[in-house]
Amino acid sequence: MSQLPERTDVVVIGGGVIGTSIACRLAESGVGTVLLERGALGSGSSGTTAGVVRTYFPGNALISSLAVRSLASYHALADRTGTDLGLKRIGLLVLFTDEDQVRDFRDTQAAQQAVGVEVDLVTAAEAARLNPLVDEGTVRAAAWAPEAYACDPAAIVRGYAAVAQQAGAVLRTETPVTGIDPDGRVHTPAGSIRADTIVCAAGPWAGTVAAMADVRIPVTTYPVEMLLTDTPGSAPHNALPMTMHPSSLRIRSWGDRILIGMGRPAPDETRQAWLQRVSHHLGTTCPALAGNGIDSGWTGDLDVSPDGMAFIGRDRSRPFLYAAGFSGQGLCQAPAAGEIIRNLVLGKESWIDTTGLSTDRCLSGSAETG
Repeated sequence: MSQLPERTDVVVIGGGVIGTSIACRLAESGVGTVLLERGALGSGSSGTTAGVVRTYFPGNALISSLAVRSLASYHALADRTGTDLGLKRIGLLVLFTDEDQVRDFRDTQAAQQAVGVEVDLVTAAEAARLNPLVDEGTVRAAAWAPEAYACDPAAIVRGYAAVAQQAGAVLRTETPVTGIDPDGRVHTPAGSIRADTIVCAAGPWAGTVAAMADVRIPVTTYPVEMLLTDTPGSAPHNALPMTMHPSSLRIRSWGDRILIGMGRPAPDETRQAWLQRVSHHLGTTCPALAGNGIDSGWTGDLDVSPDGMAFIGRDRSRPFLYAAGFSGQGLCQAPAAGEIIRNLVLGKESWIDTTGLSTDRCLSGSAETG
C-alpha cells in the first residue's frame, strides 16, 4: 500500500455517494482533495437502498428542495460525461389511508411545489390505475409525483469517483481512518496526512469518525433488509412505480420481481413475526401478492438522525465539516450535499439557507429528542 500525500487542502472521509459527490465538487473547483474509504467505494449505505431517486418527500420541503436540485444534477452528470446512471422514470405513489393524511398533503402541497416538486393528489381509483396491484378499497387517496427514477447507485458512485479523479482528487480505498489529531492530521494504516479541512461523509460510521476529532454528530445506525417477491402474472409489463404505504411498506419493480422494504424486525420482534407483518401489509395493500413467498434480498445499515433529516454543515470550533444522517435518503440528496459542502469550504453562499441542516438543531434544547 503506497503512502498518502503529506498534506492536502481537504480530506473527505467516506467513499459512498455522498463522499464521492463532495470529492467531485471540490476537485472540480480546484481544491486539493484526498478521499479515504474504509472498504470499497459504495460499500456502505449507498448499496443498501431501493435504488430510487425522487423529489417528493412528504412533509419536508427542505429535503425536497435538495432532492430537486440533486435530480437535475444527476441528469447533467449523465449528459456531461456520457455515464449511464441507469435512470429510468417510474414515478412515486404515496398512499393515504385516512383523511388526516390527505389533509396534511393539502396543507403542504404549495410548499412542495414552491421548491420545484411536481406532485398532485389523485383519487384511490387513479392510484390503482398507476399501480394496478394496489387495492383501491384500502386507500382514500394518494400523492403522485412523476419525477422519481430507478437508478444504479453503484454507477453513480463510479461516475462521481471518475470525475473527481480526472479533476485531480486522490481516492484511497481499503484505508480506514484510525485517528484525527487537533491539528488536522488524519491517521490511517497507510500513513498520516495533514488537511486544512476535514469532511466527514462516513455514513453509519460518521459518529465514530467525528468523535475522533472531538466533534459530535448525533447519528445512529439503523439496520434494514430488502426483500423480494415474485411478480404476479396479472401485473402490467411496464415497471411499477415506487409505492409507499403509511405502514412504512414500500414496493417497486426490480427486474422481473418486486422489491419490498419495511425496515427490519423491532428489537423485541422475531424475524418470523416481522415477515408475517410485512406479508400482512403486502397482502392487504396488494391482494395479488397475498400469500406470495418472500425472499431475502440484501441487508445493510443506514445512518439515521433523530429527526430523519440530514446533517450538512461545519463544526463551530474547528475546520471539520459533515454530511451525514441522511436516514436512507442520501442517494436523493448527494449532489446537493456536495454543492453545500463545497460552498462551505470555499466560503460561498449556497442557493438556500442551510442553517436548518446543522447539527445545532438536534444538539440544543428539546430538538435532540425529535
